[in-house]
Amino acid sequence: MTLWLKRLVPVAFAILILIQLIRPSTVNPPIDANREIAAHLMVDPGVQSIFSRACADCHSNRTVWPWYSHVAPVSWLLASHVTRGRRHMNFSEWGAYPVEKSSKLLDEICKEVQDGDMPPFTYTPCIPHPS
Repeated sequence: MTLWLKRLVPVAFAILILIQLIRPSTVNPPIDANREIAAHLMVDPGVQSIFSRACADCHSNRTVWPWYSHVAPVSWLLASHVTRGRRHMNFSEWGAYPVEKSSKLLDEICKEVQDGDMPPFTYTPCIPHPS
C-alpha cells in the first residue's frame, strides 16, 4: 500500500465518523385525521394501499424512517427527499389545499404514475423504495 493511501484511509474513516454528528430531523409533524386525503376524498382501498406503501414516506406526515435514515450521508439525502416531497404534496395536509390545487395534484399524480416518474431517479438507485 502506498504512503498516500495509508494516510487517506484513516482520514476518510475519521470524516465518515464525524459526519454522523450532522443529523437531519426525522421527527414527523403531528397528524390531524380531518386534514388527511381519506377525510376529503373517497379513495379506493387498492389505491390507498399503493399510497401508503409507495408514496406516504415522502408525501405524508407518516414517514417510516428506516435504519439507514440515521446514517450520514444517506440520512441527508433521505431527509431532503422527504422535505421536498411533503412540500410539493402532502396527503396528511390534503384538507388545507384549495380545491383547485387538490384537483391539479390529482391530475399530476395520474400523469406521474402513467409516465413512471415516481419515485424520482435520484431516489431509487441507492434507496430501496417499494412500488
